[in-house]
Parts: sequence; C-alpha cells; structure tokens
Amino acid sequence: MAGEDLIARMEDALARGEGHAFPAADLQRALTACVKAYAARAEKTGEEIAPFSDASVNATEAVTAACAMIRAVNLNLFDVALWFGREGGHTRR
Repeated sequence: MAGEDLIARMEDALARGEGHAFPAADLQRALTACVKAYAARAEKTGEEIAPFSDASVNATEAVTAACAMIRAVNLNLFDVALWFGREGGHTRR
C-alpha cells in the first residue's frame, strides 16, 4: 500500500523521539486524507471502527488531536455531544 512508506517514516521518527519534526503541511495533508477516508468508510458501511489499535494512542494524544479537529471545524462541545449520541455510533474492533 502506498501509505506504508509514510507510516513507516512516522513510526521511525516517533521511536527516535522526533515526531515533532514533520512539517505541519505534511501532517495536515496526511490527517486530512485519513479523516476523510475514515468518515467516508463509516458513512458508506454504517460501521464505526476503532480508530486505533489497543493502547497505541494514549488519552492525551487522542484528546490533543480531537480538540484540534473540533476547533478546526468551529464546533463546540455541545455540537460534539449531539454527534456523539447519534444512533449507530458504536465502535467496532
């Protein structure tokens, strides 16, 4: 798969403690593509898959990214609560 090279480079950088070294524009492009593909799959299949394997992302990392995404699309926690409680939002592993 084409993304394997990018994933491997990111994992290597993280293992070396250099995860912060990726240019912001590259991270934005990668995250945008991943989020759009994840949402498209969830909408098409009606299945919400777990976005991470067990214990691969800690709570601080997840909330840091989630808060940035919530702010980026001008949502607030009330808006998020409405989406969070919608029917069919069950995570599958």
